[in-house]
Formats: sequence, C-alpha cells, structure tokens
Amino acid sequence: MISANIITFNEEANIADCIASVRQVCDDIVVVDSGSQDRTTAIAHELGAQVVQQAYLGDGIQKNIALAHVKYDWVLSLDADERLTPEMVEAIRQLDLSATEHDAFAFRRRNMIGSRWIRVCGWYPDYCIRLYNRHHARFADVKQHASIGASNPKRLNADIVHYSFANLGQLFAKPGRNFSGRAAKIMFQKGKRANAFSPFTHGLNAFIRKYIFQRGFMGGVDGMTVAISAGLNSYLKYAKLLEYQRDPKVLEAEDFKKVW
Repeated sequence: MISANIITFNEEANIADCIASVRQVCDDIVVVDSGSQDRTTAIAHELGAQVVQQAYLGDGIQKNIALAHVKYDWVLSLDADERLTPEMVEAIRQLDLSATEHDAFAFRRRNMIGSRWIRVCGWYPDYCIRLYNRHHARFADVKQHASIGASNPKRLNADIVHYSFANLGQLFAKPGRNFSGRAAKIMFQKGKRANAFSPFTHGLNAFIRKYIFQRGFMGGVDGMTVAISAGLNSYLKYAKLLEYQRDPKVLEAEDFKKVW
C-alpha cells in the first residue's frame, strides 16, 4: 500500500490530473495546501483526497507535513504539475515494497516546456527520489530545492513527466517571480556575502555550465533559452545579495521573517 503526498497552492488547473495519476498506484492521497484562493481544495475534496491546510513553510518542510497524515509506510511524492507515465505505473506495481532492501526509489524526470521534452542542460534524466519509506527517509527540512535523504535508494528504469513551464515566457518569468530574491534572502541569513564581480561571474558560470557542459548547444533555441534563463537567475540572485550589503534602506525594508 502507498500513500500519495502532493503540495499545492492555486493548482486548480493541475490537481485533478495529478490525483488521477497517483490514484493508479495509491488509495490514500494527502494534499497539503498553503491557502489556495482558487478551486484547488474543492477539486481535491471532490476526488476523495484528504486536504491539510498549512501556511507555506518552504519546500522540504512543507512536503514533510503530510507524513503525520498518511496511512501507509510508503509515500509517493509528486508536485501538482507532475504525472506518472504508464511505464512508471507498471514499474511501481511490480515492486515488492514489503520485502525490498531499499528505503527509497528514484525516478527519471522528463522536464517539459509546453509539449517539448528538454533533454539537455541537465534537465534529463534528472533523477529524483519520489517513492520512499517514511520511517527511513524523508525530505530535508530546507526551504528551497529539497531532496529526499535515503541510505539505500534504487533507480527505476521509468519516467515521470514534469510540465515545468507552459511556454518560454513562463521560463523567463521564473527569476521575476522572486525565486532569485528568496535565494538571496536565504544566503544573506546564512552569512554568505557577494562582491562587485559576483553577479557577473556566477551568472556567466551558470550559463556556461548549462550551455556547454550540459550540452545546451545541442538543444537549439530551447537549449540556448534554458541556459540564458539559468544565467539570469544566478545573476539576479547575487545582485540582490549584493544590494542587501550595499543599501541600508533596502535591507531595513526587507522582512527576513517572511522568506516565502
């Protein structure tokens, strides 16, 4: 038996398909919602999911909230914009979770822009642990980019699909949706500091890593665009960190108790 763990905020366009996807292998579904203002929770209730309300605490911390509400030892964690492929459904059904020596299983993830599968820039295979025994593994209690810590995970030869961005405009809007600002606040709180060259050097490094070393040049316009977006996000992150150091007025106006 497997429980599903889904975190949401204004995901009415995605939640029904996500629940239908996990229901192929789960009969217990927990949705941890952070105050959606659309029909996300109503749809989840209608589809038989248990909905838990929790103000957003950050990625890993939020995903661990469900562990107090799930029925089973094994938990499948998907984001609302992710889906199981038929091959992944079959791979999960073939597992003997009552006798396995592994405490978690990692899935390959197909990251999409629109209907285009991006295979370069480190976007594939993008292995991530999403099925885990909650008594032996869990998400790290961090606010950004949380992953599951497991001592003996196994990779499954199957994919999930991540509908990352509906179009290139959304990809470029990501830094502007304060992802870089959140990261800068976390770095500042941890005591990390930047210098005048940091935004440029980190931005350039992120672009080169994506475009050259992770073969973005083989992805045509999409590969170039992903690499530029990564460089822009890194540039803004360090530029905002530097701003906290250089401008007392900006620093005074910032509320570091509300990273999210």
